[in-house]
Amino acid sequence: MAAISSDAVPADAAPLKPLQGGMLALMTVAIAFSTFMEVLDMTIVNVAVPHIAGSLAVSPSEGTWAISSYSMASAIMQPLTGWIAKRFGEVRTFVFSVFLFVVFSMLCGLATSMPMLVVGRLMQGAGSGPMVALSMSLLLGNYPKSKQGIALAIWAMTIVIAPVLGPILGGWITDNFSWPWIFYINLPVGIGAAVTTWFLLRKRESKTVKAPIDVIGLVLLVAGIGCMQFMLDNGNDHDWFASPLILTLGLIAVVCLSFLVVWELNAKHPVIDLTLFKQRNFTIGVSAMSFGMLAFFAINVVSPLWLQTTLGFTASWSGMTSAWVGVLAFLLSPVVGSTLGKFDLRAMITMAFVILAGTSFWLSTYDSGASYGSMVWPRLVMGLGIPLFFIPLNQIYLSGLPADQIASASGLANFFRTLGSSVSTALTVTLWQHRTEFHHASLTENITAAAPAATGFLQQLKGAGIAGQRGLAVVDQLLSREAATLAVNDVFWLCSVIFILLIPLLWLAKPPFGSAGGPGGH
Repeated sequence: MAAISSDAVPADAAPLKPLQGGMLALMTVAIAFSTFMEVLDMTIVNVAVPHIAGSLAVSPSEGTWAISSYSMASAIMQPLTGWIAKRFGEVRTFVFSVFLFVVFSMLCGLATSMPMLVVGRLMQGAGSGPMVALSMSLLLGNYPKSKQGIALAIWAMTIVIAPVLGPILGGWITDNFSWPWIFYINLPVGIGAAVTTWFLLRKRESKTVKAPIDVIGLVLLVAGIGCMQFMLDNGNDHDWFASPLILTLGLIAVVCLSFLVVWELNAKHPVIDLTLFKQRNFTIGVSAMSFGMLAFFAINVVSPLWLQTTLGFTASWSGMTSAWVGVLAFLLSPVVGSTLGKFDLRAMITMAFVILAGTSFWLSTYDSGASYGSMVWPRLVMGLGIPLFFIPLNQIYLSGLPADQIASASGLANFFRTLGSSVSTALTVTLWQHRTEFHHASLTENITAAAPAATGFLQQLKGAGIAGQRGLAVVDQLLSREAATLAVNDVFWLCSVIFILLIPLLWLAKPPFGSAGGPGGH
């Protein structure tokens, strides 16, 4: 094994002063746009899958590979961010990641077959993996300490707003142009962001360390996370563990990830710094982030499905309903960021979870006659809780960490945030389907000759010329509509309970939380 050596920054070099004025503003715009672009690509493809499948002559289920291949590659790379950044430098890694993202975005747009698109999305996802975590690290490393709350607010805004705008923008581009343009729009944004970031930060590179590659840890990571992400993305379509494929993937994931934890805790040069979990605030913060994302993402997954399949909303109107959550989140994020040092962060997040729990419960009271206007209000109010959730929580899990651990901590936290979203999607869709079947069976039990309401309604249908099997078909259609609505209410109610249960966990975090990056920050 080669000895460890450092080469980028002399040990006695004085820390560089934070950026100021126009340079700081330009760096912020470049990094925010690149992060926005990466997070946007996680959802912008969703609404275009039918168009992609038709264009490339594959089934819609095969078309979803365009989504799962990206998320799988991105999930694998996120925990590796810290190791890669220490090996090559945070600035170089970030710029190269953006460059890879742009190049393979172009390849995705030029794809003429599904295999070509899947390869492009795999490489695009691999390039995107380090971008979000390093964007936070670069912002915090080059912002004055007094303004780091604003840096966290800007980062949080891009993370929250981009997934909401993704389906809306994807639908509009697909309808008005063609699906390749959802990838081509990344080119000018990515090139501009990469060039600007390199120009501003190339002389502010972080310290690098040349260490041997932990091959065993890397193999276990790729196999474990890859199998787990594929299982989560495709489990519902294959009836979960009734499928030999999903069962095999699940077993491989459990074995590889179990061995990975043991190996990395004892490896001399681990690819993932699991010792971060020895930090109390990191463990509490990441746990609250993961389970909070699970509940928050569940609302954003099941709501459009219910609106489109049950209430007859179009994809565009369904997206517009969800978009209202971003209005107050966008407006209030800078305010929350500027007040981080004035309030107990645990109290701020508690308020966020109370707001999210309340709006989730509000959504659980809607019936099948819900209109667009009535759905807007809870989503708008929910936006109040978003900045109070994400921004202080980032501060908590980064508190007390030295600057050289920010990239590792951000990458690991970002992985668990993504994992929470993936688990949420898998569980939510399955739960909704099972609860729909349960409520349909319960409602059907009341359709008997001894039930006056049922017989009266069937008589009304008969009077309108809809009798026999046709009448029963109409009744079944109505029961399915009500069952799906009752099921979605169950999901919203469960999300409300999760938010409430997370509140005691928050108060296990130990102040003072100070500035992100701790005393060792830039």
